[in-house]
Amino acid sequence: MDISTKSDTAPPPPPTVVPLEPGSRRPSVRLGDRIFLGLSRGSGILLLLIMAAIACFLAYRAALVLAKNDGNFLTTFEWEANGDPPVFGIAVLAFGTVVSSVIAMVIAVPVAVGIALFLTHYAPRKLSGPIGYAIDLLAAVPSIVYGLWGVLVLVPHLNGLYGWLDTYFGWTGILDWQGGAPRSLFTVGILLAIMILPIVTNVSREVFRQVPLAHQEAALALGATRWEVIRMSVLPFGRSGIISASMLGLGRALGETMAVATVLSPEFVIRTSLLDPGGGTFAQNIASKFSEATVQGQDALIASGLVLFVITLLVNGAARAIIARRKEYSGANA
Repeated sequence: MDISTKSDTAPPPPPTVVPLEPGSRRPSVRLGDRIFLGLSRGSGILLLLIMAAIACFLAYRAALVLAKNDGNFLTTFEWEANGDPPVFGIAVLAFGTVVSSVIAMVIAVPVAVGIALFLTHYAPRKLSGPIGYAIDLLAAVPSIVYGLWGVLVLVPHLNGLYGWLDTYFGWTGILDWQGGAPRSLFTVGILLAIMILPIVTNVSREVFRQVPLAHQEAALALGATRWEVIRMSVLPFGRSGIISASMLGLGRALGETMAVATVLSPEFVIRTSLLDPGGGTFAQNIASKFSEATVQGQDALIASGLVLFVITLLVNGAARAIIARRKEYSGANA
């Protein structure tokens, strides 16, 4: 008796691809799909054109005044843009903008992620709902209201914190306090942290809600605790979302104007201590000086706005690069 090594059931033949004959028409695309494709493509192109127009306008106005500047635009610690010749630089503004934004991020991001985890994995539904609504309301508060609250409530109550920081960390020089009203970059950073907290919290919360339930149940079935489930399943899945939320908050902190202008005591000097009054930011300087600036002074302010524009683009580009490299950890392909 012969024993055949082949299977009794042969595999199905591969599908036959019939090439289109010359002159034949391809399947027509629906009119609605073509309209939607055109609108989507046009919207993307329009956005790029708007961004390019803004960049060209800022670059053109900045070039007019930079040719007359009697100082180094990047290192001058002075702002006399209305003079003849004008002398101005962005060293103090860049330092104040970056430092206050970093302080805000250091304070806000861990707190926001903790709140988002509490609302999605610990708090009962009866409690998470009202807390979520309260956080949404914080995002709707105008910046000038935050500024007034910062001047009338936050600044008078920071003397104790400043004294404690000076007592235990004043030896570092960074947190040395010489007295006076606490209207410094550190206060601005605290206020900005409160302002960006709702943005980072809401985005992180929505990302954590998208974590596949199967991942969490599998970790629990293996004997993981609730914290281990969060550490091994939730945080890796939401890492790219947390980065995106942080970049949104950073963009808000970099460009905040009225709240910073209300709280900060501006001075064109870079101090070693974050608790001493002084410093400034790009947005605050533009808001405070634009009304009294001449055409030449306005061009100088526009030049500083161009630097802020470039910094924002670099930050968002870096965030996109980080997210692209971390896609394998996001859990989106699971």
